[in-house]
Amino acid sequence: MATITFKGTSITTVGSLPNVGDQAPDFSLTNNSVQDISMADFAGKRVILNIFPSIDTGICAMSARHFNGVASGLDNTIVMNVSKDLPFAQKRFCGAEGLENVQNASEFKNTGFSSNYAVIMNEGPLAGLFSRAIVVIDEAGKVIYTEQVPEIVQEPDYDAALASLK
Repeated sequence: MATITFKGTSITTVGSLPNVGDQAPDFSLTNNSVQDISMADFAGKRVILNIFPSIDTGICAMSARHFNGVASGLDNTIVMNVSKDLPFAQKRFCGAEGLENVQNASEFKNTGFSSNYAVIMNEGPLAGLFSRAIVVIDEAGKVIYTEQVPEIVQEPDYDAALASLK
């Protein structure tokens, strides 16, 4: 269980992110075309999982914009925004913002991602949604970086996440 804060108030998650060096847990998520996707769909590619509560909040939107800005310069790397938002909301947001270098994934149909990555918040006003976290996975499917952002209204450490790819 991770202890984080929401505007200074302590809350917990259901568990801890996968450990660096571990095989990335599998998942089944839904993309913008309402098709299921899994880790197998990204075999041989590096994956940045940009995990957050909702695309329709300020910090989540900023992280999606930031990663979109750097994604086109990353070789063999997929940046995926992951939340419980409906695929339609994710697609609408990225379309309105012109975000074409990131992919979106929703847990609205399957719950394996939140179980395997332990990112559900247990309490507080956002209980049941994902915490803000980054998980970077290499071409072999190994976790090479994780960040459980300590304060929900704080942006992740983009530089550290991107440095893990070098």
